[in-house]
Amino acid sequence: MSLTQEGLDARSDRTSLIEESILPTRAGQRPIGMLGYAWIWVGIAVIIATYSLGATGVQGGFGLTTVVLTIMLANLAIGALMLATADIGTEHGLSFAVYLRAPFGIHGTHLPAVSRGVVAAMWFGIQTYLGALALNGIGEYFLGFSNWFLWYAIFAVVQVANTMLGIKSVERLAALAAPAIIAISVWMYFTLEGVAETQGLNIWTFRAEAQASLIVLFIANMSFWSTMAIDIPNLTRFVRTQTGTRSFTARNRNIFVAQLIALPVTQAMIAGIGAVSFIATGNWNPVEVIQGDAQGFALLALLILVVLAQWSTNNSANLIPAALTFVNLAPRIITYRSGVALAGVIGTLCFPWQILNNLFVFLGYYGAFLSAIGGIMVADYYVIRRRRINVPALYDPFGQYRYMRGVNPAGMAAWLLAGAIAAWWSSYAFVIGFPLGFLLYLVLMKTFVLPRLHQSELDDPDADDYLAASVGMDWVHQSEGRFTREPCLEASASAGREDL
Repeated sequence: MSLTQEGLDARSDRTSLIEESILPTRAGQRPIGMLGYAWIWVGIAVIIATYSLGATGVQGGFGLTTVVLTIMLANLAIGALMLATADIGTEHGLSFAVYLRAPFGIHGTHLPAVSRGVVAAMWFGIQTYLGALALNGIGEYFLGFSNWFLWYAIFAVVQVANTMLGIKSVERLAALAAPAIIAISVWMYFTLEGVAETQGLNIWTFRAEAQASLIVLFIANMSFWSTMAIDIPNLTRFVRTQTGTRSFTARNRNIFVAQLIALPVTQAMIAGIGAVSFIATGNWNPVEVIQGDAQGFALLALLILVVLAQWSTNNSANLIPAALTFVNLAPRIITYRSGVALAGVIGTLCFPWQILNNLFVFLGYYGAFLSAIGGIMVADYYVIRRRRINVPALYDPFGQYRYMRGVNPAGMAAWLLAGAIAAWWSSYAFVIGFPLGFLLYLVLMKTFVLPRLHQSELDDPDADDYLAASVGMDWVHQSEGRFTREPCLEASASAGREDL
């Protein structure tokens, strides 16, 4: 082999973990503000399955007020966890799958990351199917045309194309969809309350005879968002960040409204509507209830709610996370746009119309393993590395995150063990998986890995060399796997990358 060929092979190896969409975002490439990010989370929180959470509460013998407050508190708790993991995106501009190279290794990242990506793709298919049924309902009523699979294909292509346009396009859709979702949801509430009154039922004093556990309801609501709690850096890396400040609150101020107000309030509202629907009719799905009697504008408004809810959630909570994990899996082959398309294909091939009725058992077990990832991420980022990341090494196939043949045994063992134990007690999965993953990872890293494998950012835990936004710096890829740290440019002074 010639020296020239050897040089080309070495350069290719050095860039094997790099693709533009998974490089760190600079401060000037983050176009989403506080309100835009909050609108995104209003859209994410409106999922058809959310209605069933509220119905489960009232079925268990609790009053509507208790159910709504429990769900709100559970989402405040998971929102606080999201704030912790969100800092990975605001501080370093890193995506979820790339960051996992630190606790799991450059190859070890693929199993946990792709696990999340496949679940996201499956949810895309399921929600596209629900949206297609709504579109088919519009077609049947107004056009006399019925073909749900055609609507599925059209809706899927439109969503994939919209997400391919980048994060700014996702934000624009959210800004349009969220106010409409809120308005239609309020109309649904008063409609269902009227149905209850005609049957002599008071929705606020209604009590079912069964007795369930509020703790289980609380944990179930936390587990509902375990997926987004771990991969939220995929979104926060595009939220405008106040740079040059050590204050966590100041640096993440554009995120607080979304995680601590938009998510818990919207989730509680939608679950409450599901509870009211169950009280009034015995059916937790208000879309089915109202659709049975609605006509004209009322029917159109209802079905538009379904379509907007699925679309706005799919973009930010399913297609983007899935696409970025697929890019991370094969950066030489898969780009962001082809990753989005691949997520759409996988979501369709899972035949969501067949698995919808059995999905929650499957996702319950997945949630156990995903909660363990959350514990590992928090332990690694805050306790082991103290928010300092050797970002260039994340993209270096021969760097410190190679560990043992590309796998960090501490991260992998902690994940599999904590996830398996949490799955065994799936009703309490989140409160078992998260702390157990946290503790196991710390013990294994400090006992077996760190004494043997050097991690540069731990040499001086108080140094600023491996911080970014909080010290007014950006991680910048130059070429051929070489990175520098440069002073942050304000978003208004930079063109700003809208695609991922």
